[in-house]
Amino acid sequence: MAHAMPLDVMSSGLTPEQARTALVEAVDLFLATAAQMDTLDEVLQESGYQLVSGHWVSPSWVATERHSALIAA
Repeated sequence: MAHAMPLDVMSSGLTPEQARTALVEAVDLFLATAAQMDTLDEVLQESGYQLVSGHWVSPSWVATERHSALIAA
């Protein structure tokens, strides 16, 4: 599983590399769709990105964590 957290876009693959590749494609499609709908600036701003000197800068990370849970069948 791969997750572009600021945009809340996820994808998966059988291996970490396949998940990364699928995520890149998903993010590209997400951003292209937002651009076609003329909502890209709004989507980026709502996701915490800032426009600085004509370039979008991603939000800063406080931390990343991985959690798991066992679910009884």
